[in-house]
This record gives sequence, C-alpha cells and structure tokens, in this order.
Amino acid sequence: MAIHGSRPSGDADTGLPGVVPLDLTHLSRLSWELGSRVVEDDESALRSEWTHTGSAWEVSIFDVTSETVAVRVRTPIGRERFYGAARMDLETALPALEEAANWQRLD
Repeated sequence: MAIHGSRPSGDADTGLPGVVPLDLTHLSRLSWELGSRVVEDDESALRSEWTHTGSAWEVSIFDVTSETVAVRVRTPIGRERFYGAARMDLETALPALEEAANWQRLD
C-alpha cells in the first residue's frame, strides 16, 4: 500500500540541497532534459540568479507560467538539477535566500 504525502524540503529525492536556503515544501523534481528545455526555450524568463560565496553552488529562478517557477541548481562540479514550484511558495521562501549572508544575487 502506498503512502501519499509531501516530503520535507531537503529530502534527497525531491528537495533542494541543504546548502540552498529555500524552504519549498511542495517541490517537484524535474528531469534534466525537461528542466533544461524549459529554461533554454525562454532565457528571458530568468527571474534571478544567485551564487554561494563560499563555494561554487548557483541557483537560478525562472518564471515558467503565471503560477509556476523553475529552479535550477548548479552544483560545484557543474551538474544541474531542476525543480518546479508554485510561484506563491517561492514568494514566501525567497526572503530566506535574500537574507542569507553566504548567498549573493548576481542580477
């Protein structure tokens, strides 16, 4: 019997890596192929880019639809992970990234 429910942010399967201070509890992990196609098709949708000052982590946020954003996380070794989230959830979580001393907005 399957159990349904949301996984906490930071979960290894679907959550953002622990270094990223965004608490997006209703997050969907996208395949690399889908995520890269979504953001590649419309680079003008780039909302903001962030870099970690102590390492080579990067976060980019893209407006995908009126209610959805895509989050691209680039690891220090260059791997890209993509996630989908509700814009409303991002608006609530974004202040934590903005206030984090070790994250700097690039744009």
